[in-house]
This record gives sequence, C-alpha cells and structure tokens, in this order.
Amino acid sequence: MSSHKLALSLKVGIIILLTGVTSLGISLLVGTTRFNHLFGIQTPKSKNTRAGLGRVMSASAQAVSPAINQMNEVPKRFQGTIVYQGKLKANEKVIALTFDDGPGPKNTAQILEILKTNHIKATFFMIGEMVKYFPQVAKQVAADGHVIGNHTWHHWYRHMDLVTAASEIDRTAEIIYKTTGEKTTLFRPPGGFLNNGLAEYAENKKYAVMMWSEESGDAERHSPQVPMLVKNVLKYAKPGAIVLLHDGGGNRSKSVKALPEMIAGLKAQGYRFVTIPQLLEIQAQEQSVVTAVSPTLTKDEHPNHQLNHQ
Repeated sequence: MSSHKLALSLKVGIIILLTGVTSLGISLLVGTTRFNHLFGIQTPKSKNTRAGLGRVMSASAQAVSPAINQMNEVPKRFQGTIVYQGKLKANEKVIALTFDDGPGPKNTAQILEILKTNHIKATFFMIGEMVKYFPQVAKQVAADGHVIGNHTWHHWYRHMDLVTAASEIDRTAEIIYKTTGEKTTLFRPPGGFLNNGLAEYAENKKYAVMMWSEESGDAERHSPQVPMLVKNVLKYAKPGAIVLLHDGGGNRSKSVKALPEMIAGLKAQGYRFVTIPQLLEIQAQEQSVVTAVSPTLTKDEHPNHQLNHQ
C-alpha cells in the first residue's frame, strides 16, 4: 500500500472514530433513555422526581386538587340567584341529594359509605363550626368526590346585621377551603330563611343560594319513621329535584337507615344522581339549546313557600 493510500485510510478511520465518540457524547448529553434501554440499564429516579411523585400522590389522597374545585363551580347565570330546583326536560331524570348540618363523625361517615357503595356523588352543606370540630370527616367528604356548600358558622336563624352575616359566611368559606381545598360557590341558608340578612349577603358575594324542592322530613321535631321518610322522597321525585336530607344537627340514625331504600326506589324510577353543580350545568346546557328563559324558580313560583327546616 502506498504512503498516500495509507494516510488516506488513517484519516478516514480517525473521522469515523470521532463521529462515533461525538454521537455517543450527544446521546449522553441529550438523554440516555434510549441508550439505557438498548443495553438494559435502569437508572434510579432522582430525589426531586421521587419527591414530585410523592407530592402528587399526597395531593390525590387528600383530594385537594383542581379537579375538585372544578366540580364545585356553577354556571355564571346561577351566581347571585336563588334556586329551588333544576328546570329540566321531563325525560331528563336526574336528581340531587343534599345533606345539611354536618360533618359529624358517625352519621356522615355512614352516609359516605352508602353513597360509595351506590356510586353516587352528593352535595354536603357544612356548618363551619362542625368542620372545625371534625376536619378529618370534612376531608373525607372531599376525598370521596362530593361537593361541599356553605351553611354558615353557627346555623343561626335570627336576623343579622351585615357584619354578622359576613362573619357567618366568610369564616365558613375559609375553614372549608383550608380543610378540604374546596372553594365553594354554593350557599344554603339555615332553616331556608331568606330574609334574615344571610341570603342577601350571599347573593351579593355571587353565591348560588340553594334551596330545595322536596324533603324527607328527617329534621322535623317529631320526624317520621323510616318508611315514611322514604315515601316522602319517592312520592315527589321529579327531574331536577333537589332533595333535602341531614347528616348532622341531631340524631340522624333514621336518615341513615332510610337512605339505601331511597336510593333503590329512585333508581327503580329511572333516576340517576348528580351534584348541585352538575344539575345546574345540565340546566344551563338545555336552556342554551332551547331558548333563553329564567334560570331559577323564584320564591313566588315555588309551590311550597314554607320550606323551613330545623
């Protein structure tokens, strides 16, 4: 081989070698995933990555996530209004179960288990003071995917000035958020009273003031026995109904016993269960397709004006 050809071969060899080294360096700098895969090498995750995954799992377990806040939102047309029921088509057989006056360590826990067994999401209107006493129960309500509403701090009925009404609602909103991560836009006035300063303040703060269209009677001073509680709910069920039940405010053992029968009876009638925000979203979508009509029932339109409860 001539010296010229030898020199040329050496140059070509050097170029190939340099190209290989350069490619390997780029692979290492850009990312070793493919390289490691080819050679069966598994690299441990960095501490930051493991910490990040841990945070994600922790957030999921505690249910303090954007997904839950999204579930708690209501369409803008309902903010600052009073709602008694969803105004839906006759064939839209959905119904919303709501629970007031909790959370409590016994009744709420039992109700959550019943709802979980039946794959139902509901809406819980919580008293701020109860959230303070039983934060873990409130967290579990959120963790199970239910919606939380504001039911004031003390559950007072009396007339309140602006400062007192603001304290009752704002303190409750704050502790619900700090405890569960939910920023609620739903408010239910204790006893259903709309003229004691609370509802007015809530409307001005753009809450959807949620009343109800039917009730079991479980909060009456002499509440009916379980069969009658069930009958009261099943008899008046209709598309868009908002059912008033209780998980706090006293001994609600009859409510707990009646709930599975209520659910079974409503399912037999063809109903599916939604949260309040889901119910209002269904109404908003239906109305946007059909025509622009009033989004709420006013107190004068409702067939029963005296919807107060204990």
